[in-house]
Amino acid sequence: MPDIAELTTQLRALQELSSVEVEAAAASLASPDTGDDAKVAFLTALADKGETVGEIAGFARAFRSRAVDPGVGRWSAGAIDIVGTGGDMAGGFNISSMVVLTLACAGVTVMKHGNRGVTSKCGSADLLAALGFDLEASPEKIRGSLDQLGYAFFFAQAYHPTFRHIGPARRQLAAQGRRSVFNILGPLINPGRPAHVLLGVFSEAWVVKLADVLDLLGTEAGLAAHGVIGPGRGIDELTTATPNRVRGIGRLRAIDGMWTAAEHGFKASSFADLEGGDLATNLAIVDALLAGRGPAGLVDTIVLNAATSLWITGRTQSVAEGAEHARELLLGGAVKAKIAATKEFFKK
Repeated sequence: MPDIAELTTQLRALQELSSVEVEAAAASLASPDTGDDAKVAFLTALADKGETVGEIAGFARAFRSRAVDPGVGRWSAGAIDIVGTGGDMAGGFNISSMVVLTLACAGVTVMKHGNRGVTSKCGSADLLAALGFDLEASPEKIRGSLDQLGYAFFFAQAYHPTFRHIGPARRQLAAQGRRSVFNILGPLINPGRPAHVLLGVFSEAWVVKLADVLDLLGTEAGLAAHGVIGPGRGIDELTTATPNRVRGIGRLRAIDGMWTAAEHGFKASSFADLEGGDLATNLAIVDALLAGRGPAGLVDTIVLNAATSLWITGRTQSVAEGAEHARELLLGGAVKAKIAATKEFFKK
């Protein structure tokens, strides 16, 4: 198999890697025996060339195969992940976390994969942990969570142990202000392998590419979305405050264009309604939401995402059809009760 130096030279010559070469590169990146400088050089060359759909899918397969298996296959066919790439620098609230809880109340199994905040002040792991989910729960406990609560959170650090060998190289790149393929792999390597996904994308230019990657990975149905705030600025969410670039995945691949709030029965809102902050700020927003005092645009955006997820999983025939039910779950006490049940479950 080619070594990482040879593959780096190939990338600098703008040659695409084959699936065999991607696997060889992944093995080197995941190995403690490969030097950090070699890893940095490879990841830099790959980003400079531009990662193709095939290369990204290859790296996703390689790191899926290296993930800890939580043994949740019997739930996967009906499950969905609500996830964003991060990296949009938009300062939004943890919308996906509230969508997860709303969907679990609706009887949709949710397998969320995520991490603590890296490019944000409060990541999904930070908020869900504060709401009672045990990030260090054993796979057995995770299976119990799916069975009793209807959702689970797979903490990336616990399920991708090989990433510790890539961390130093990623930190070097971050210090240089550079991204790598690992900045977009997280949403593609959920260890639970849910068949459905609602994926928020950090850049409009990446929506189609990541939808195509998830197609290659065999996703049954999903939607990739990016909220366009302004020229060169956006958010990795589907929102009622922005026009949204969307692309379907799997059986929804014919979806390709721009969505607005109005076409799904929502009012357009101010982006200020979606802003979050650190953990304490976001917990206060959760309290306000559950007490019926949340910003209208944030409530509508959570409802829009939950209703879209009901449609993706085949529970409804349209996005608009699920909106009223999702709103009642969020504001009528069901989500508040789900948080209380989560805290009780993980006390045991």
